[in-house]
Amino acid sequence: MNAQPPAAALRLGYVALAPFVLGAALVWGVRADAHAHVTAALSAYAAVVLAFIGAIHWGLAMCAAQPAPRLFAWGVAPALVAWVAVLMPPDAGLVIHGVMLVMCYAVDRKVYPAQGVAGWLTLRFRLSVVASLSCFVGAAGS
Repeated sequence: MNAQPPAAALRLGYVALAPFVLGAALVWGVRADAHAHVTAALSAYAAVVLAFIGAIHWGLAMCAAQPAPRLFAWGVAPALVAWVAVLMPPDAGLVIHGVMLVMCYAVDRKVYPAQGVAGWLTLRFRLSVVASLSCFVGAAGS
């Protein structure tokens, strides 16, 4: 397993922030008739990203000779929380997405070193900060 993210992962990770930043900005700048669509899109994207972050834990567990069951359990948790948050009004759901993004990073700070991928934490931190702040800004504009 590569302990450092390759250049392609860095580039794609930063590109993947575009819907967060654009969505948060549009929440504040669109006409009233488009507002619900923009907040729903931001919430849906946050849910997809949270499911992806959880799935990484499944991938780590699948690569381990004797995987810890907690990796599988935690791998499902972000998607389940995100699913509930998508069903909520945007002002509440986006806050939950933002909090969950922060929680996922906090968990990864413990899990990644144990799994030999601590080199990815700098990227995870940067992506998590922008994504969670975008959710909070979007919630504030809802």
